[in-house]
Amino acid sequence: MTKKTTSPDDLLLFRNSIGEVTPINTNTVILKPDKKPRPVPLFKPLEQVDPLQKDVEGSLETLFQEDRVAFLAPGLQKNVIRKLRKGYYGLDADIDLHGLSSRDAQQQLLRFLHYCVEDGYRCVLIIHGKGYNSPDNQPILKNDINLWLRQHKDVLAFCSAPPKAGGTGALFVLLRLSEKFVTAEEQT
Repeated sequence: MTKKTTSPDDLLLFRNSIGEVTPINTNTVILKPDKKPRPVPLFKPLEQVDPLQKDVEGSLETLFQEDRVAFLAPGLQKNVIRKLRKGYYGLDADIDLHGLSSRDAQQQLLRFLHYCVEDGYRCVLIIHGKGYNSPDNQPILKNDINLWLRQHKDVLAFCSAPPKAGGTGALFVLLRLSEKFVTAEEQT
């Protein structure tokens, strides 16, 4: 590569155009970030408080394989169930629990619901199966999940899914919105 020579006229023009220059005495550069980094929320471990806090009024009837089920928390309008059945809210997540023992299913369900609320999911699908392999043809998980969801503090409503989504072997569940997703206008 050859060095380009500059004519004296070009040098004079350059010096006149840039004006007075003060030399820098150091060769270190101070780097400053343009903006502060975005805060990262702290990890919230799974709640130690039992989320199954609500009492169920009266005793629940035993559900059979093809029985449809629906629940609406007190204070909500009846059209919420209608919208939930029709898929108005859209599914955000799903979990398949059929084939698990009752204890394992409860642990999986509570963990799943916790993370769904933390992530801001509103409507989820829970597949529990119809209980064809259960003793006396009485679905164990279907009855257990019916009770657990009624007791869960974050569940607003649930209903049996339409046939294409699992029918009486699955539930659409509407969850409350976590406080961290509620805006200031919605709180007032």
